[in-house]
Amino acid sequence: MGGAYSPGVKPMLVFRLDRYLRGGDHSAFNDQGFAAVRFTEWREDFNHQHQNVRTENGIEYGDLPKFVDFDYVARVARLNAATLASLASAPARPANVRLLTKDLENDSTLTWEASAGDQGTEYEVLWRATTSPEWEHVQKVGSVLRATLKLSKDNVIFAVRAVDASGHRSLPAVPIPER
Repeated sequence: MGGAYSPGVKPMLVFRLDRYLRGGDHSAFNDQGFAAVRFTEWREDFNHQHQNVRTENGIEYGDLPKFVDFDYVARVARLNAATLASLASAPARPANVRLLTKDLENDSTLTWEASAGDQGTEYEVLWRATTSPEWEHVQKVGSVLRATLKLSKDNVIFAVRAVDASGHRSLPAVPIPER
């Protein structure tokens, strides 16, 4: 959503559960098996977080309202709202997504079950290099439950997502290999 909505915040995925020596509110959700993320500034000011409110040697410590960048908080809130609205409008992701691996071949065949509540849903196959953290390519495949792409399953990571009639996209579902 950051790229599509352009709220003045450039989110970046960081593949570490949290920062060193402190934890975010998302950790408890992750511990219970829920997907959760945290937003943090790239360059944190340690004088104004993770500190008891106090003044020492003329330096004010603590998380006080006067140290909050409310314009930044508003931009993050708008990005969160746009993301939640997009997810709430999206169809359910395809179920039981499989990547057929029974034959040695350079083409890749994926199968899936229709999204729950499927009403005119179409599907897209996404893929990315095995070294990429983001989906790099997408191919519309229509209202089908099977697609074969001229891509080697050994060289990319695939996913399938649902698209409703209004263009809302589900979260991608990564396939399980099926022999």
